[in-house]
Amino acid sequence: MASKSDAPLDDLMMAMDVVDTLRHEEGQVARELKTDERDAAMVERLRQVYASQGIDVPDHILKAGVEDLKRDRFVYSPPSAGFQRTLAMIYISRSTWSKWLAAVVAIVIVCIAAWYFIVKLPAQRAEADLLARLQALPATYTELVGRIDSLTENTEIEANAARLATDGNLALSDGNNEAAFKAEADLRDLAGRLQEVFEVRIISREGVPTGVSRIPESNPDTENYYIVVEAVDADGKILERRIVSEESSKVELVDKWGQRVSETIYNAVRRDKMEDGIVQKGVLGQKRRGELDIKWRSGVQDGAITKW
Repeated sequence: MASKSDAPLDDLMMAMDVVDTLRHEEGQVARELKTDERDAAMVERLRQVYASQGIDVPDHILKAGVEDLKRDRFVYSPPSAGFQRTLAMIYISRSTWSKWLAAVVAIVIVCIAAWYFIVKLPAQRAEADLLARLQALPATYTELVGRIDSLTENTEIEANAARLATDGNLALSDGNNEAAFKAEADLRDLAGRLQEVFEVRIISREGVPTGVSRIPESNPDTENYYIVVEAVDADGKILERRIVSEESSKVELVDKWGQRVSETIYNAVRRDKMEDGIVQKGVLGQKRRGELDIKWRSGVQDGAITKW
């Protein structure tokens, strides 16, 4: 049961309408009247407004409307700023910010995944490979020294291989990885050179000179003689060799070069070719398994050129 203080619904609705009407009329009334006369003027104007609309509004409702206007009744006042209001606003706007948040999260996940697979994972694999190689080096040194010993009976070469292995193990224990790997590379190179077997043959085919001569700038009174040669293995394959050119002092990887010879060999090869266009004694030197150096024919000298 409603108490006596509760206003009937019709009266409440009427009071709200009165307050709304007052808001539109208040500015004009305030400009026209003094403060102490404004309330009565507002009631009178309201009575005229409603009378013109054929609405009979009791004076107590009109006066109550004026009082309600003063108290800002029926006016929505937003709640003051605070933590709860902030949470409420975040919740209300979730449909907007959640999309952006999901996009940001997706981008972050993609970036993390890309960094892991492009940077982190390859680095981990490289580190694991490096560790495995370092751990295997002592056994690798031993295996290479054994291979070299089986290829040669030259005690000087065997001693050099043992020294390289010792230097490598010392570098490994000192944490000098670069020196440790260099020792391995030197041992492999030594074993590879010992295994090589080929002949150094004089080239007598068309388009390539068989011999050339040079007058060095440093000694114009001297003439150097060269026979153009190539290294050929047992299967007939032409091999590339690292040759130091005495004209440029550069090491070049070539498949043919000019080997310096005495004038006697130079003239002998020239006469041999002039007879029938073919060099009969075409082998200038041999590289045997287990040896590092080429065994040259008599009269072959140190020095070579790579261009003519």
